[in-house]
Amino acid sequence: MKARLTLKVCTRARKTGFTGQYGDAWRLQVCAPPVDGKANEAIVRFLSRLAGMPAASVQIVSGFTGTTKIVELDGIDSERLQRAILESDGYPSHTGSVATPEA
Repeated sequence: MKARLTLKVCTRARKTGFTGQYGDAWRLQVCAPPVDGKANEAIVRFLSRLAGMPAASVQIVSGFTGTTKIVELDGIDSERLQRAILESDGYPSHTGSVATPEA
C-alpha cells in the first residue's frame, strides 16, 4: 500500500508544519533553506515522523527543485495519512463554533 501526497512548500519558515490546503495540495512550511537538497531532506524527515515510518519509505517523486512536490509514502494508505496530517500540531483545527471572538 502506498499513498501519494501533493505539497505546496514554503521554505525558511520558523516552524516546520502544515498550514492548510491549497486546492488539492497541502501547504507545508519547512525551516530548512532550499539549498543543496536540505529542504527536501527536511520534508522527508518530517513526513516519516508524522507517519511513523522510516525515512526510506518516503520518497519525493516529482518537484525536486520546485515548490510543488509529489511525495510517495510506502506502507501507509491515503486515509491514514490524511488523518495524521489533520491531527498534527501544525494544522489549525476548526472548532465548529460560529461565534465571533469578542474584542
